[in-house]
Amino acid sequence: MAKPIIIDGNFCCRNLTGVERYAFEICANLDPLIQKDQIWLYVPANAKHIPTYQNIKVVRSKKDCTSFPVWDHVHFSHFVGKNHGIALNFGNLTPLLHPGIVFIHDIYSVLHPEDFTSRRDKLVNLYDRMMYRHAAKHGKLVITVSDFSRKTIATQYHIKAESIAVIPNGWDHFKTIQPEESVFQKFPCIKRHAYFFTLGSLSKRKNLKWIAEYAEKHQDQQFVISGKAISGLIPDALKVLQKLPNVVLAGYLSDGEVKALMQSSKAFVFPSYFEGFGIPPLEALSCGTNIIVAKASCLPEIYGNCAHYIDPDNTDVDLDALLEEHVEEPTRILQRFTYVNGARQLYDLLKRHSLLR
Repeated sequence: MAKPIIIDGNFCCRNLTGVERYAFEICANLDPLIQKDQIWLYVPANAKHIPTYQNIKVVRSKKDCTSFPVWDHVHFSHFVGKNHGIALNFGNLTPLLHPGIVFIHDIYSVLHPEDFTSRRDKLVNLYDRMMYRHAAKHGKLVITVSDFSRKTIATQYHIKAESIAVIPNGWDHFKTIQPEESVFQKFPCIKRHAYFFTLGSLSKRKNLKWIAEYAEKHQDQQFVISGKAISGLIPDALKVLQKLPNVVLAGYLSDGEVKALMQSSKAFVFPSYFEGFGIPPLEALSCGTNIIVAKASCLPEIYGNCAHYIDPDNTDVDLDALLEEHVEEPTRILQRFTYVNGARQLYDLLKRHSLLR
């Protein structure tokens, strides 16, 4: 009898950001491809969101996930060993005692350690670095989301790039999201079709410094920013943005509110200096919205000629003039980067490595 692939359900306990979105969507689209009970999802007792499937077997633990290292390396690892399974983790680590299939989305902590300044965040950085190394060196199958990430992982850990599979993110979850126009009543100061919109965790790599500097120079242009601050990684630029009259800090918004703001913006601006993939511009393209992204890390690889580009270190640019430049239609990109395709690629990869029978 084939060993079951057992997915670490720690993402069911986390706030929904890119990694968690990827895990939920890949699982949902993988479910109809597999036979019943070939893959299990082991979720903590205190999981916030527990998905239901036809073929993936969902097993609810009696243990809470109060500490992710304890959950991942003790409770989840014990369950994998007891059931003679193969671990699959979507979140940049694999159990120390039962290394298995692992998705390393990027190695931000390694490449930008200067962003981690507090004592707590230096410890987080140290743990991340240990997990990246362990996953890259000992994972049975290492997967990432862009060629940029594949190359940086291979270079950092001296492994062959071709041994790392690439399964990109997607946008098709956005198809079923209904725009919530009530967001314009919630923030009546937002001027429809006259603002630039940006979205992401309010962490340093999202480069809000660029937005702050540009908005301060161009107070006739409005910016709307959505996102939740990450403790310890909050940029100083946030203090500047809070004082600018032409900036609306909308906080954490629902997917429907985000979609409404994307559709009615002049453009979606994404000045991040580091990304493993960068999902929000893809969501914006699916809404028919122009995107302005940093010419940095993986973003040119993903968005090609469909984006307007900015230097993440230079705000001497006119965004309105930039939008006058011609870009390609995003049809090809939107057809390529879907979670349906990603799930199929994962299924084929598991079959090719004889991990599904």
